Amino acid sequence: MSERISTAPNVHFGKPCVTGTRIPVVNVLELVEAGKSFQQITEDFYPDLTEEDIRACIRYAIELAETEEVHISVAT
Repeated sequence: MSERISTAPNVHFGKPCVTGTRIPVVNVLELVEAGKSFQQITEDFYPDLTEEDIRACIRYAIELAETEEVHISVAT
């Protein structure tokens, strides 16, 4: 996990957040998915974030997808 993303049991129920904040990774990803630019995210929603923090959230999601195991069952 990136040094920019951390989890703590007492912060958002242990969900991954941007280190040093209470900003959940999923909230940042939802803004990116909604088409918000990095500049909009930092100016309008989370002024404590940097562009690198946003990139770390995206990287975190990519790493989760890369390690996910998918089990496909074949119908007979």
